[in-house]
Amino acid sequence: MAEIKSDIEIAQSVTPKPITDVAKEAGVDQKYLELHGNYKAKVDYNILNDLADRPNGKLILVTAINPTPAGEGKTTTTVGLADGLRHVGKNVVVALREPSLGPVFGVKGGAAGGGWSQVVPMEDINLHFTGDFHAISAANNLLAALLDNHIYQGNKLDIDTRNIIWRRCVDMNDRQLRFIVDGLGGKFNGVPREDGYDITVASEVMAVFCLSSSIDDLKERCARLIVAYNRSGDPVTAGDLNAQGAMAALLKDALKPNLVQTLEGTPSFVHGGPFANIAHGCNSVMATQIAMKLGDFAVTEAGFGADLGAEKFLDIKCRFAGLKPDAVVIVATVRALKNHGGVAKADLNNENLAALEKGLPNLLQHVENMTQVYKLPCVVAINAFPTDTEAELKLVEDKCRALGVNVALATHWANGGKGAVALAEEVLRLVEQPNNFEFSYGLDLSIEEKIEAIAKRIYHADSIELTGPAKAQAKKLTEMGFDKVPICMAKTQYSFSDNPALLGAPKGFKISVRNLKISAGAGFIVALTGDIMTMPGLPPVPAAEKIDVDSSGKISGLF
Repeated sequence: MAEIKSDIEIAQSVTPKPITDVAKEAGVDQKYLELHGNYKAKVDYNILNDLADRPNGKLILVTAINPTPAGEGKTTTTVGLADGLRHVGKNVVVALREPSLGPVFGVKGGAAGGGWSQVVPMEDINLHFTGDFHAISAANNLLAALLDNHIYQGNKLDIDTRNIIWRRCVDMNDRQLRFIVDGLGGKFNGVPREDGYDITVASEVMAVFCLSSSIDDLKERCARLIVAYNRSGDPVTAGDLNAQGAMAALLKDALKPNLVQTLEGTPSFVHGGPFANIAHGCNSVMATQIAMKLGDFAVTEAGFGADLGAEKFLDIKCRFAGLKPDAVVIVATVRALKNHGGVAKADLNNENLAALEKGLPNLLQHVENMTQVYKLPCVVAINAFPTDTEAELKLVEDKCRALGVNVALATHWANGGKGAVALAEEVLRLVEQPNNFEFSYGLDLSIEEKIEAIAKRIYHADSIELTGPAKAQAKKLTEMGFDKVPICMAKTQYSFSDNPALLGAPKGFKISVRNLKISAGAGFIVALTGDIMTMPGLPPVPAAEKIDVDSSGKISGLF
């Protein structure tokens, strides 16, 4: 039996094409290319001006069931599908998010796909990459520094130091920084106050970065960022602090999408990385737009399950950017569905049709949401494992077919693009189907009605409840004129509900919203539910403990 290589061993066994060759094949003129070594480059967003008259390619969204410890392989399937489309002769470009150092050093250990369906150079992509996240952190923390300096220098804006909402950020899971007190040590060291850190990928600057359509749009969005309230209760913005120009200056190079490639040489943009359980979970608008201009097909993914990433992609990103997906792929594994059916991770390799049938409603509810709520053509991609049995695969296929949705078995992890040809062919059929895309709610609804629409139509909850300060916050935001913007739900990724223990497709539950926060720069309201934290912590055995580098600079341990 052949030895099974790790993801990083597979990635390091392949010599990528020079990125200049990838760019040339993709149609990127050299004048827009800014090299970062031999295998990665930034593409100047001004390329969109030259491509303005070119028709958009078909947009394919890859999403998934609610994640489990068994794994689903959404990014892996996104890459595999793109390579599969190339195997059948199509011109395709990928658009993905950048991995955060938090999960890389925490649980996941890497997030650039897996097996023979990866984007490379995977070590660079997972570790620092081109420095985008550092620039975002710097811009966020510059605003924090300007805010505190304004207060120290006399507080001309009459900022209420008990009502400062702007937090610092760092791209690391560091629970110690969630709540801090700073400005200690005497009057020359600032004004003492309570403060805290969010992880960079949950910051509003990350959301602004990913939703901006130009440098001017970025600057305008930065100016709208609300950092605090004055003693009269009025918002104080980054624009009031004259911070937007300097923030945009820090972000101007980071705003250029990053071009890399799959193991099979398919052009791939990897850019931006908001979390989907806290933020809106999609790569940058500009990366998606460039991918759609360069490729006849653009394949992208949204974070976590379809109740989070896909909902936000469709209701927030598509609404703001004027996008309309041509097909949706929902990724599942038999193992993960059995996990939703109550089987422990250690027992998932055993055939268990009863548990599979119990877990299948999770997949079927996501399918129904995509086809009935959003009115989009959909296919289920089963990311195959060797332990899947014919009876289990047939059960999944039969249940999906009853909803009018086909199932494609994909072996891209083991076989690369050729293992996703059947999935690619079904996608090619779907993109020619009627498409009556709709949002799940209208912006004219009240804040509470929009949250209720998501909870009932997407999560299938019985009701919602605004608890604690959320009710008063909804009233305040309405009075401020922020009631006609989309909602970004912050919710556990593990369940349709706000309780991570409720697997499958739970019924009879209520969504409790404990806090509402306006992200005025991003243009949406964040609704926090359950125990969602904007600064995660590390697990008992962090993935960082297994990551190493040898004397030649070769990295190991990134899964």
